[in-house]
Amino acid sequence: MPLAGKTNESRAARRVRGGALAFLLLALLFALPAAAAEPKPTHAIAMHGAPAYAANFDHFPYTNPAAPKGGTLRLHAIGGFDTLNAYTLKGMAAAGLGLINDTLTIPGMDEAFTEYGLLAKTITMPEDRSWVRFTLRPEAKWHDGVPVTPEDVVFTFETLRDAGDPFYRNYYAGVKTVEKTAPDAVTFTFREAGNRELPLIIGQMPVMPKHYWQGRDFAATTLTPPLGSGPYKIASVDPGRAIVYERVKNYWGRNLPVNKGRHNPDTVRYDYYRDTTVALEAFKAGAFDIITEYEAKKWATAYDFPAVADGRVIRAEIPRHTPSGMQGFVYNTRRPIFADPRVRAALAYAFDFEWTNATLFYGAYRRIESYFDNSELGARALPDAAELAILEPFRKELPPEVFTTVYAAPKVEGANGLRANLKTALAMLRAAGWEVKNGVLTETASGRPLRFEIMINAAQGPAWERITLPFIQNLKKIGVEATLRTVDVNQYQNRVREFDFDMMIGSFGQSLSPGNEQENFFGSAAADRPGSRNLMGAKSPALDAIIRRVVMAKDRADLIAATRALDRVLMWNHYVIPQWYLPHDRIAYWNRFGQPAKTALRGADTWTWWIDPAKDAALKRP
Repeated sequence: MPLAGKTNESRAARRVRGGALAFLLLALLFALPAAAAEPKPTHAIAMHGAPAYAANFDHFPYTNPAAPKGGTLRLHAIGGFDTLNAYTLKGMAAAGLGLINDTLTIPGMDEAFTEYGLLAKTITMPEDRSWVRFTLRPEAKWHDGVPVTPEDVVFTFETLRDAGDPFYRNYYAGVKTVEKTAPDAVTFTFREAGNRELPLIIGQMPVMPKHYWQGRDFAATTLTPPLGSGPYKIASVDPGRAIVYERVKNYWGRNLPVNKGRHNPDTVRYDYYRDTTVALEAFKAGAFDIITEYEAKKWATAYDFPAVADGRVIRAEIPRHTPSGMQGFVYNTRRPIFADPRVRAALAYAFDFEWTNATLFYGAYRRIESYFDNSELGARALPDAAELAILEPFRKELPPEVFTTVYAAPKVEGANGLRANLKTALAMLRAAGWEVKNGVLTETASGRPLRFEIMINAAQGPAWERITLPFIQNLKKIGVEATLRTVDVNQYQNRVREFDFDMMIGSFGQSLSPGNEQENFFGSAAADRPGSRNLMGAKSPALDAIIRRVVMAKDRADLIAATRALDRVLMWNHYVIPQWYLPHDRIAYWNRFGQPAKTALRGADTWTWWIDPAKDAALKRP
């Protein structure tokens, strides 16, 4: 009995212990974090906020889905070309090659930064954007009828990164892995979470066919038309002179909402001209249809010809509500003479924008005083609390003006304004250790003269010569020996790639949603990488950190603060002598086109135009 009693007590104890264990396990189960739910696939992704158009939208409002197809669109390019591969460092790529390759996504042109699925039917990513998955459309096909596959996407990414233009290596540096994760899906996993732009950047990647490129040297130049999946394919090539594209009649994506009303001409032809002056004369003669004019003098004086007077040619100034970007005389700070920002700041006083604008440009331009002028992203007031929180950790290594002064470019005011500016420049140069000796500005410590070369592109030689030569004359008045060198298009491109220049005229285009491209523009890692866009050779831990804040911005307000902080640091380091910008596009075209009723936020998109049969029939060219 005692034994039986002990046995009964033991069973009871076990039941108590078992109940306690079950309770503990249940409590632990509820204490564990729930497994993350699979994110929902979507038709589009935005940098910040939500896409403007729902999944069932029919077409973009800046297109006309009923636009007729047909006719030949004739365009032009400058210089020449020797390759049909636009994605490598070698050679000069032909114009229009983007027409043959589809991308995973396509941008909404009236939004700051939103991408809608093109090759991708859906896009899936978690809230922290640590990865992104693109599920491909089953109907997507190459021009030879072979389906577009995840293997093509993986191949493209790895090829661009390893054998393409060095730009891609930097642009895609945030990608840790890319792999096929379903028969119709490919997933990109990122090195860090929180980069809101990186999934959109990957979406912009042009996808190329693995079965075509395998066995071919991707890095070599080629004049063999490559296989694509886009709305056009190459019809004929006259190397260096012309290239013709023909619309793919059975193009797989022709009825997608993102494509309705676009790619309307049956044929697109690019003819090449030696320079912009020759090209304008060809346009006047009716040799091609549309010209975007970048020279104010020509816009003011060179479009007074009969076809404009009688309405056969239309001159239009189409508003553009996007950042100006930066255009200016770019210092190569890799050169010892430009290493001192005080020297760079002083030389800016020798550029007379007011005279240039009034005399050469007919008052058409506005002075650039920010890398993001014409938008809310520019730093046009003293830093607020949000910006100061970004800038303060770097106060010791930043120019003090970043915190105290809104940047303003030197202005020439009054009859003796230039003389006063040159006196200011000399005073600044003396403070930096330079003196005029025998009429030559000379560094006191080393005895070297301040001598440098300004390189310009022969394709735009006459236009830039008349702007640069007066600047050189002003520099001469303070003892600076600057010379002008005009080089042919191919040599110019090679020298820019290798940073083989003292000073050049360069530009840095900006968008409403700046991000990873800023590292290629201004990041230290890009400064010595041939082919990068860091033309000035900027190297600064502070810049690198602020660029990261731009890239990792959590929302629009955070992005604005970080971009303004970046803007201040760039402006006060005097990497460029700012030039000018226009808040609109200047376009002239032969009056044979129909156009959508609405213009997109980003300005004119001539790929939404169409050839109007009635206008075309009535048009009489020279």
